[in-house]
Amino acid sequence: MSPEEWTYLVVLLISIPIGFLFKKAGPGLKRWGAAAVGLGLTLFTCGPHTLHSLVTILGTWALIQAQPCSCHALALAWTFSYLLFFRALSLLGLPTPTPFTNAVQLLLTLKLVSLASEVQDLHVAQRKEMASGFSKEPPLGLLPDVPSLMETLSYSYCYVGIMTGPFFRYRTYLDWLEQPFPGAVPSLRPLLRRAWPAPLFGLLFLLSSHLFPLEAVREDAFYARPLPARLFYMVPVFFAFRMRFYVAWIAAECGCIAAGFGAYPVAAKARAGGGPTLQCPPPSSPEMAASLEYDYEAIRNIDCYNTDFCVRVREGMRYWNMTVQWWLAQYIYKSAPARSYVLRSAWTMLLSAYWHGLHPGYYLSFLTIPLCLAAERQLESALRWRLGPGGQKAWDWAHWFLKMRAYDYMCMGFVLLSLRDTLRYWASVYFCIHVLALAALGLGLALGRGGPGRRKSGAPAPSPASGKLREE
Repeated sequence: MSPEEWTYLVVLLISIPIGFLFKKAGPGLKRWGAAAVGLGLTLFTCGPHTLHSLVTILGTWALIQAQPCSCHALALAWTFSYLLFFRALSLLGLPTPTPFTNAVQLLLTLKLVSLASEVQDLHVAQRKEMASGFSKEPPLGLLPDVPSLMETLSYSYCYVGIMTGPFFRYRTYLDWLEQPFPGAVPSLRPLLRRAWPAPLFGLLFLLSSHLFPLEAVREDAFYARPLPARLFYMVPVFFAFRMRFYVAWIAAECGCIAAGFGAYPVAAKARAGGGPTLQCPPPSSPEMAASLEYDYEAIRNIDCYNTDFCVRVREGMRYWNMTVQWWLAQYIYKSAPARSYVLRSAWTMLLSAYWHGLHPGYYLSFLTIPLCLAAERQLESALRWRLGPGGQKAWDWAHWFLKMRAYDYMCMGFVLLSLRDTLRYWASVYFCIHVLALAALGLGLALGRGGPGRRKSGAPAPSPASGKLREE
């Protein structure tokens, strides 16, 4: 593990006891105490580069105050433009920010764009109420008022997820501050249930990254290996990549759970990143609060089982970095300048790559996803319904295997980063996933889609989380 990885791990681990300290505190102590801890962590890890986050916050707040009716698009343009400046600092002869500054800036970008959208929704609702001349119950998740500058700063620097996520909306943050009877919200038991696989994942990460180091792929000797060895190598590289993030995101979720952050009654059907989807009246007494069943779906960032064992590329995206996937779907995919699912996905993946950074490997990897999505959608709709139950089961196993190999392949661009290293590796395995995806797409187009009745009768068996997917 690098020194930066050790620092991230320490930050994640200390957030757990800090969470227990804040859980039963009042709204004021939660707001300002959590912000003080977050700002302290930012100053400690980022030093003078903390100024970048402050400038981004002040710019967004100014846009919200000046143009509340269109601040969402303005905030998106401002924060994404600042990311370009932020990443071009070395080219401008200015000090290069630390990796921790980049992590803070990434999460802050998501939070500020979401905040601007929530304020815009409030402004629109207020205008509709004034035009109608009568008051009605506010929509689910609507803010009570526009946050002040200090409230915006406290949300931005809240220590929860400040470097690793999960992303959360300002409404979710407010719900935590105003949580009725926080002592009745379970923390320890859900935390233990969530944390137990993390040590195993950590050991698997250390073992796989030691046995199959990424640096080997950058050496000339690697390309003298036989083709099967080169093909196989991307499997443990992606495995180590997954284990690393599983540990980080589980630890981040545990920090939230310790503080009771993101806890909602199960009846509210909270969604990762978005919060509750159903209105659920707050409990009126400690006894009533204790009788409710709670979950932490609002801050759930990873579904390890379904990431590994779901069948389709599309589903794999939903279960990975779930709060950020919600943000991308809500604020990028829905407003994409295209109607086609594939083109919308390509637009979303392009901006996702830009959000991650300027390394060519990000763009090569993320822009391979729309091709895989189009190929699996076209071929499945054209061919799967033609098979019997046994054939469909075999199809799903083959589909799962190819889905994992596609993610192995795309991961190499994500971790190698440079154009030369990524293309060199992909060329050494003959761009196999690109070729396979194009062949599958061509075959699907040649066969055409099945009839509605046939597609229905040959519909895939629901996955363990198919109900959740339909809701989303």
